[in-house]
Amino acid sequence: MIIKNIKLAVEMNQIIVSRHAKEEAEADNLRLEEILNSVSNGEIIENYDDDKPYPSCLIYGDNKKQEPIHSVWAYNEDTGYAVLITVYRPSPEKWINWRTRRKTT
Repeated sequence: MIIKNIKLAVEMNQIIVSRHAKEEAEADNLRLEEILNSVSNGEIIENYDDDKPYPSCLIYGDNKKQEPIHSVWAYNEDTGYAVLITVYRPSPEKWINWRTRRKTT
């Protein structure tokens, strides 16, 4: 997946936020503004090419307070819309430098 497509959709306000993403954002006390900001300065750290109905990816970026945010996005090439599937504050117990999953034993 190409992050510039998602960033452009965010910039153009062509986004759809899933109910699950809304629930997770509320649970982690994340505002949509800071989620979108984290995408604007973010990077793709995992691709999920086989996801349906559209491939998706995990984006890591920081909010304006330099706090890490992970968000999963899909992109519809036909409409130019990006879909926020889920979002969370990553745990240091599960992530190395917020980009690499820790191995579980």
